[in-house]
Amino acid sequence: MNTNEVIEKYNSAVISSYGRLNLALESGSGAAGTDADGRQYIDFGSGIGTNSLGYADEEWADAVSAQAHKMQHISNYYYNATAAEFAAKLTAMTGTDKLFFGNSGAEANECAIKIARKRSFDKYGDQNRTTIITLVNSFHGRTVTTLSATGQDVFHNYFFPFTPGFKYVEANNIQALRDAIDGTVCAIMFEFIQGEGGVVPLDKEFVDEIFALAAEHDLATISDEVQTGVGRTGKLLAAEHFGVKPDVVTLAKGLGGGLPIGVCLTRGEYADVLTPGTHGSTFGGNPVVCAGGIVVLNRLSDEKFMAEVAEKAAYFRKSLEALPKVKSVSGIGLMLGAELDGVSAGDLLKAALENGLLVLTAKTKLRCLPPLTITYEQIDAGMAILRGILEKA
Repeated sequence: MNTNEVIEKYNSAVISSYGRLNLALESGSGAAGTDADGRQYIDFGSGIGTNSLGYADEEWADAVSAQAHKMQHISNYYYNATAAEFAAKLTAMTGTDKLFFGNSGAEANECAIKIARKRSFDKYGDQNRTTIITLVNSFHGRTVTTLSATGQDVFHNYFFPFTPGFKYVEANNIQALRDAIDGTVCAIMFEFIQGEGGVVPLDKEFVDEIFALAAEHDLATISDEVQTGVGRTGKLLAAEHFGVKPDVVTLAKGLGGGLPIGVCLTRGEYADVLTPGTHGSTFGGNPVVCAGGIVVLNRLSDEKFMAEVAEKAAYFRKSLEALPKVKSVSGIGLMLGAELDGVSAGDLLKAALENGLLVLTAKTKLRCLPPLTITYEQIDAGMAILRGILEKA
């Protein structure tokens, strides 16, 4: 099928819940994708940060294929060695104690919310100590509860009633955070960099205050690292840039290298809050996904690889800052947002697509989340496309 045929067939059978672009990708390698008509694209988006090793990484694909030939799924009534290896490796690398397997960031965040509330109830026996503070401009998922946790009014519509028990505080407003804490609060949930909210990092002082207040009031700290984790910021976890260790950490996106996964990592007393029957996931810990995830973790545990990610991130940022009509660049590592001067990010995205470059947007910003494996040549080629568009804008 050519592109038009793919689009027509897809739209005839799939609910239109996305505003899709007229692109039908068919294959790829690294940071280069090919559409159904044979046209090639440089990818600065990596499936919104999900293809951490790029398209069809050979080692990753071989591991996934080998596992699929052995066993594709096993019920969580039983154990499987691939999931055990993945879990042991990830908890060791992150300095956490135990994890829960799910299939997405929303599921990981649902799990974190349940852990925080159950831990509070187990310890205090208070059904009213259930409120979770999240941040204005945050994004935590598309389920009814994670939409409720999301601090953006635009998402709080249509699906009434929303799950109660959330307060929203302006990011980096220390006094507002202090004022929000009362006897009903059990946790503070946050992203170190608000991705969907415009690639906005938290201030170090604000993060420190989160942890100080949490310690003072015995609140759980939950870091949503669905987009910031898995090497995206040049370190395994964005928390490392801030020198803190949250009680609960959620990961997804790039962790499976392109296959569906979500994990909720826990430390200390939070590791044993969930007991048999209190939570579950049919596909959680899927061995095929975990086989791909092990390859991702092995790559991230390679110091040379991570040093290269940090170096490419610095080069990418410098190149982005040098483009015409770019006022400023926010973010850390290979999670960057460019504020534009007199140019719509949405218009730039469409023009880039027409010229063979895939980019993203976040609020008014151009957003870039390239594969960790992108080459310098691909960075230069993509930047040349952006420069050509912006010089004419």
